[in-house]
Parts: sequence; C-alpha cells; structure tokens
Amino acid sequence: MGKRYFQPEIETMPVDKIKALQSERLVAQVKNVWDNVPYYRKKMEEKGVTPDDIKGLEDLHKLPFLTKDDLRDAYPYGLLAKPLKDCVRIQSTSGTTGRRVVAFYTQHDIDLWDECCARAIVAAGGTDEDVVQVSYGYGLFTGGPGLNGGSHKVGSLTIPMSSGNTERQIQFMTDLGATILCCTPSYAAYLGEAVNEKGLKDKIKLKAGIFGAEAWTEEMRHDIEEKLGIKAYDIYGLTEISGPGVSFECEEQKGMHINEDHFIAEIINPETGEVLPEGEKGELVFTSITKEAFPLLRYRTKDLCVLTRKPCSCGRTHIRMRKPMGRSDDMLIIRGVNVFPSQIETVLLGAGMTPNYQIIVDRVNNNDTFDVNVEISQDMADGPREAVDAKQKELVASLKSMLGIKANVNLVEPKAIARSEGKAVRVIDKRKLYD
Repeated sequence: MGKRYFQPEIETMPVDKIKALQSERLVAQVKNVWDNVPYYRKKMEEKGVTPDDIKGLEDLHKLPFLTKDDLRDAYPYGLLAKPLKDCVRIQSTSGTTGRRVVAFYTQHDIDLWDECCARAIVAAGGTDEDVVQVSYGYGLFTGGPGLNGGSHKVGSLTIPMSSGNTERQIQFMTDLGATILCCTPSYAAYLGEAVNEKGLKDKIKLKAGIFGAEAWTEEMRHDIEEKLGIKAYDIYGLTEISGPGVSFECEEQKGMHINEDHFIAEIINPETGEVLPEGEKGELVFTSITKEAFPLLRYRTKDLCVLTRKPCSCGRTHIRMRKPMGRSDDMLIIRGVNVFPSQIETVLLGAGMTPNYQIIVDRVNNNDTFDVNVEISQDMADGPREAVDAKQKELVASLKSMLGIKANVNLVEPKAIARSEGKAVRVIDKRKLYD
C-alpha cells in the first residue's frame, strides 16, 4: 500500500518548518484578536500581556487560557473576530448545561475544515473512487457537515445519511456499495450488530470506518472491526476549534496526527495550568492559528491525553495525541474514588461482553450507589443460568480490581438497553451534586 496523503507537502513537512509556520501564524493571530476581539484584549490586559510579548511559539505560555465558561460569558457574538456579514455558517455543541456554545465560520474557515477532514479520509484509505456514507448527525452538530465536506474535497461519492433509520442505512450501504462509514463508534457497533442479525455481512463492501465524537476503547475498536469487517480509525475534534478533523489516525493507529498547520497543541497540568513536557499526561489545550471568524487561543478542552513526536512509519511529521483517557470534568467521583467510564468499558469488553452497557450512579441516604448494567449475548441468554451468575461475579471482581471500589453488576437480556443513534448515553448520574 502506498503512502496516503491528501496534502503531502504539508502532512510530511519537516518539524522545524512546522514550528516556524506555527510561530508566524501565532504572532499574526494574537495581533488579530487583540485588534478585533475586545473580550480577548481585556483578558490579555488582565494578564499584563500585549501582542509585542508574543514573538513565536516559545511565548505561547504567556497568553491567558480560554474555557467553556468564557464561551458562555461571551455568547453569542463576544468572541467574533470578523464582521457578521463575513460569516457564512454557525455550528453548535449539543450543550449539556447552561448556554449552548456557538462557533462561527467564514467560507475560508469551512474550506480549511474540509481539508482537515479530507486528510482524515485519505489517511483511512479514501480516494475519489470511494463511496463515503456519513452517518453522523447533520445540522448544528459538526460531525455530519465536517465529514461531508471532507468527502467532497477528496472527490468521493458522498451519501449524506445523517444518523438514525438503521433499516435505510443498511439498504443504502448494500445498494450503493458504501466503502467508508463515518459515525459515532456506538452507532457503528449498533450497525454492525444489525448487519450481522440480517445476515448481510458478506453483502456490504465497507473497508474502513472513521469514528469519533465520543470516547471508545481499543476493545470496542476490535469489536466494530470484527462485526463490520473493516479497519476502524479514530478522528478527533471539537466544535469550539472547528469540529472533527483537528486530528486523525493513520494506518498505524498509534495516536492521532494533529493538523499542526492549523492548531497548536499543548498539555498542561489541569490543576496548576503549567505546561508539561512531551510524553506527560495532562489536559489538552488548543490554539487556532488559521481560524478567521472564531479563533480561540489556548482553549482548555478538558480532555486528558499525551502528546508524542516519535516518528511515525506513515511518514506524517505532525505531532500525535493519544486517544483521550477520559476528561478532567466528566470523570465520576464515586465514594471519593476517581472513575472514568473508559476504565469500565475496558473491563467489560476485555471479558467478552457486548458494548451495550450503562453506568448508573445515585446517592441514597448520603451514600453513593454504583450500578453497571450490561447486556448479555443471545448465546449466553440461551445458556445455563449458572454461567450468567458466574460471569456476573467475575465482572464484579474485575471492576473492583480496576477501580478500587465495588460496583453492582446487573447482566440484562439482549436489547434491554435502549440503542442510541447519536452519542450513546453511557453514564446516568442521578446525584444532585451541584445544587
């Protein structure tokens, strides 16, 4: 297989040239926000920083951080760096609390975003001969529009399915010979289940999938690859920075290459804000150096991960981020113990369970309750009850070993947990922790 790049001269640029380009773009962007975004200028003044203090990458740490709270405080237009008449699109997060986050795009911003997503599709083996089925949601959510634009840039035949209507998804997949599937990993697992139930695995032509927008483990990757007979690639992004395509996996599948000509990545200590050296785990921070309408500097993502510049055999030179290992904010604290849903998924799938599960946390008489409901396979449901009981005990022990606290594991019948056609609802926290 030959090397797969959409923009080889950028994707394989020597690291010293990448850094020089980042420095040049950073200096210009800082001046831009100082001149055009009063909200930023005030934040910089409060920190005692002016554009003259930023001469290159080495000065990035002097700039103030931005958080989701800033985006809510400045909603809707407070962080715009361009007149509204120059903006052609908004996208928005699904927002779980408070005001929604709204991001603005000029046509140039959309063109660059499409290129980033095109790089991801080509890295997954996509060409202008492929049929790309985009089963992310369309609309305000960035998943559908991002991969749709990337597929157009590559020249692939694009099926803008959006999420849901699984019968139709499978019909189009078989009738039109879709070769690349783009959706959330939980929906990919659901489609895989449905394809196999219908006995259609040998009728589909999928070779690759590009899955993101929610956390998923290596075990889940193998489960999807086996069910759909594909290679499953990770893609990362967030609405605030542009959407999917901030980073993506190559065929090595050893971390996602960050599009460093557009985004500068840092890892910080989430408690102190101190920048950590490469290879250390901390909170991921992004600076947009080419965005026109909505350029965020030092935006704290809350995602915990590690960056590495170890050479990649794919030939891409852009820094890689490991799959996020949870978040500094959606981490559950149960009975005083830090619990990440990804740890639970690792145990369940490692024990051969289905990827259909739910974590339910509640507080009864001031004590946390911790339940993990997991669907069993049809084979297990048809087998002896003793085997189910034994598996339940095994999972309780494995989770206690991984987490340090006991969970009540409930093995439930196949299809007992509601299927999601968008982001899977993995965690239900019923505690009133923030009255």
